[in-house]
Amino acid sequence: MNKIEEFALEIFSLDKGIQCKDIPEHHVCLFCNKCREHLDDSIVYDFSRLNNYIDHTLLKADARSGDINRMCEEWEMYKFKNICINPVFISLALNHTFSIPICTVVGFPLGANTTEIKLFEAKNAIGLGANEIDMVINISALKDKNYQYILNEISQIAYLCTTNNVLLKVIIETCLLTEDEIIMACLISKKAGADFIKTSTGFSVKGAEIESVKLIRRIVGNRIGVKASGGIKSRADALAMIEAGASRIGTSSSVSIMNESL
Repeated sequence: MNKIEEFALEIFSLDKGIQCKDIPEHHVCLFCNKCREHLDDSIVYDFSRLNNYIDHTLLKADARSGDINRMCEEWEMYKFKNICINPVFISLALNHTFSIPICTVVGFPLGANTTEIKLFEAKNAIGLGANEIDMVINISALKDKNYQYILNEISQIAYLCTTNNVLLKVIIETCLLTEDEIIMACLISKKAGADFIKTSTGFSVKGAEIESVKLIRRIVGNRIGVKASGGIKSRADALAMIEAGASRIGTSSSVSIMNESL
């Protein structure tokens, strides 16, 4: 039995009361794609359209409205997957004449807010017009092995997102976790109904690493997204992450990556 299977069996008790968001009679399990069988394979095979996999990102505290306007113009030029911005700028971005998909963050960057605050943030962001939510897992609860807390928190936000046709990415901050903790974080996020696992906020000690992306992909299988984020600055970086299993790239270097690829 490998470590992922061992950990899966350890937390099977968390299945009680947690039903598949697609098939009510099927409890979410870890090595079965039944609950996601209607979804496409999330593995990237076409590397020629890199823009389709990039979340064009600006989450700095000192970002200004002019920066957001510039991002919107860059999105129109390169047709990135979306722009990823702080919630305060959602309305500004949606005032543009372009119909821009918006990704925003919840519990960012520490993940240490209460579940109630994260839920409010998510509801508010969805109400403002966000199409995707990147939420930070409660890292302290994970390290304390309070798995039920994490499951309940992600499940509530996943339900909110699903009912509003919004994608949920769970940021696990791999640089702060052991391999065992990465495994548990991914398993619980998958059970809770997350659409993506995201490596990093980009605000901690490291960003995405190839081996972490490979591990996440091995844990979650092919029918859930993997987003690599943090420190991805070149076309080579982005392609290496995709080859490792990422299906989305979060980067503030989107334009230079695209210009490099021309």
